[in-house]
Amino acid sequence: MICAFVYVPEPAGRRNKFLVRDGNNTYTYYRLATFKLIVPGPKPNAAAPPLDSPGRRRLPPLLRRAWYGLNQAFRRRITHLGITPDQFTVMRTLLEGDARGLTQRDLTQLMSSDPNTMASLLQRMHRAGLIERRPHERDRRAHRIQLRPGGKRRYEAARTLAVALQAEVLAVLPEAKREEFLEDLAAVAERCRAAAGT
Repeated sequence: MICAFVYVPEPAGRRNKFLVRDGNNTYTYYRLATFKLIVPGPKPNAAAPPLDSPGRRRLPPLLRRAWYGLNQAFRRRITHLGITPDQFTVMRTLLEGDARGLTQRDLTQLMSSDPNTMASLLQRMHRAGLIERRPHERDRRAHRIQLRPGGKRRYEAARTLAVALQAEVLAVLPEAKREEFLEDLAAVAERCRAAAGT
């Protein structure tokens, strides 16, 4: 850091007079100027690089890496149960939803999926005996979907593994910050949903 002294003349009306005595002699002095020390302030921060710069953390690849890693880890841990992570999510959504059952459309919206993917997923689960379909009481074109007893048993076994995996992953964060992180992630997910217009 470089400092500088700056010469600042005193206005004529403000020149202060003072006397200095040296033995029998008296000297009169006037302050004609002052010197000010100039200390430079901090430099403004350089412009931040663009959001998609290689050196910056970028949201899409981070979300993809997190989802892919979590999905693969969970898939390996539940493979012996004969279900997939997507099927587990269907089971959880059914159990947490309307006790009378949910429609295919309900599941598509709640799971942020698309109709074709959901139709194929439910077809495989129906063939495996995990779910059952019942006619909807008001909409003749729709069916209410519920878990069968065998599906519930597999869900409970997989849920224990899911909870353990979540705890394992979140352990990388201080305990006091874990809930805050999940709240922030939920806000990001909602903004992504809004951006997609769904």
